[in-house]
Amino acid sequence: MLMSMPTSPVHIIGAGPGGLATAGALADLGIRAVVLDKADDVGASWRGHYDRLRLHTTRRWSSLPGLPIPRSAGRWVRRDDFVRYLETYARHHRLDLAAGVEVSRVDRPGPDDEWVLHANGGRKLRASAVVVATGFNHTPRVPDWPGRETYTGELLHAARYRDPGPFEDRDVLVVGVGNTGAEIAADLAFGGAGRVRLAVRTVPHILRRSTLGWPSQASAIACRRLPAGLVDRLARPVERLLPDLTPYGLPRARTGLYSRVREGAIPVLDAGLVRGVRKRRIEPVGAVVSFDGDAVTLADGATVRPDVVIAATGYRRGLEPLVGHLGVLDGRGRPLVHGRETHPAAPGLFFTGYTNPISGMLRELARDAPKIATAITRRL
Repeated sequence: MLMSMPTSPVHIIGAGPGGLATAGALADLGIRAVVLDKADDVGASWRGHYDRLRLHTTRRWSSLPGLPIPRSAGRWVRRDDFVRYLETYARHHRLDLAAGVEVSRVDRPGPDDEWVLHANGGRKLRASAVVVATGFNHTPRVPDWPGRETYTGELLHAARYRDPGPFEDRDVLVVGVGNTGAEIAADLAFGGAGRVRLAVRTVPHILRRSTLGWPSQASAIACRRLPAGLVDRLARPVERLLPDLTPYGLPRARTGLYSRVREGAIPVLDAGLVRGVRKRRIEPVGAVVSFDGDAVTLADGATVRPDVVIAATGYRRGLEPLVGHLGVLDGRGRPLVHGRETHPAAPGLFFTGYTNPISGMLRELARDAPKIATAITRRL
């Protein structure tokens, strides 16, 4: 049954999983929502990921509310299958998508006024509530290494990497050993690159994606509310199920696994890294310190001369131009509130998708969506 609606609809900025899930949950409650995205279709950032990508979370815990990912996609869903799922999800819920609309700023003239969204083309869109869902991985971040501008080789962010084809027989340095860097290094190592080095600043925790059919995600969900010290101890024998790579230049992490997660470092789920290192197709090296012409200086004082440097160095949220003036971001540019909560300085402004939980981003997006929809319904 449709509720009586205010003059303006809810506007959701971002047509990725978080925005679509929230729009679907609002639709189930009879609330009109318009999903805005600067791209031409849903899931733009997912379309741009590297070709070999599979979700690190299971199909069961990656589905959005109201529509399961089909079994035909398998347990570990491929990028293209997930994009098709997002397209199907938007059609299934009959979501109102305004493609090609880029919002640059969100304002509220007065405490009792509607929200005003400043969009391209000089448009000003009015909204009864706003959900910001532009994504955790919004703006590629490349460190300002000394001498970077002098580098004569090819330097690109991991966001531009698609497949190993263009790097056949070339010497490649991958910088960063999170899940993205580890997978790209493995893709290159077994895809024809001439030499692959992996620059490691902080030794990662490495886990199997599943053991005897039991996914690591299930353990993460079970442990997510336990004390960090306890989970750190429980994780040690699990990490030792994988070979010790110390003889190959990648020692085991000495820090606690969950303590690192609390600091924002998600464990690497092995998708070829261990095999690549053991076969010496991936060479762990020190962190990048500086560039000088064709040379890259590493933290241990070594100098290497790769043809290509791929920076798997993360992303910025990119929220400052959009909402930074509202006092709702912390010093790292992340929202001070999340999910169904709104900040006292900006009631009616919601955020989803800006945490990096050990239990899986998609699972938490799916859990947040109905809570946000309910909170919006109560406000309206």
